[in-house]
Amino acid sequence: MTLKDVRAHILVKGKVQGVGFRAFVQSQAIPLNIKGWVRNCLDGAVECEAEGEKTAIETLLEHLRHGPVFSIVESVQVDWRAANRQTEGFQILR
Repeated sequence: MTLKDVRAHILVKGKVQGVGFRAFVQSQAIPLNIKGWVRNCLDGAVECEAEGEKTAIETLLEHLRHGPVFSIVESVQVDWRAANRQTEGFQILR
C-alpha cells in the first residue's frame, strides 16, 4: 500500500449474476494488487469494495464496464473513499 492508495465502493448493474461476474472481478483485481471483496446483492447487482492505487482501480473499473463474456453491464457506480488499509487479499463473499 502506498500514500496514493484509495478505496472505491462499486455497484455494477445489469445482467451480472449467474455469469461468473464475481470470479471475473477477483481475477482482474488480484494482478492489479487490489485488495477488497465482491458479492451479489439481493436486487441483482454486484457490489465491490476495492482498495489500492487509484490508477489500478481505474483499470479495474474499465474491465468491470465490459464484464465477462455472458454479462451485460448497464451501469457502474463508484463512490471514492479514503483507504483504510484493513483488507487483505481479494475475496468473493457469498
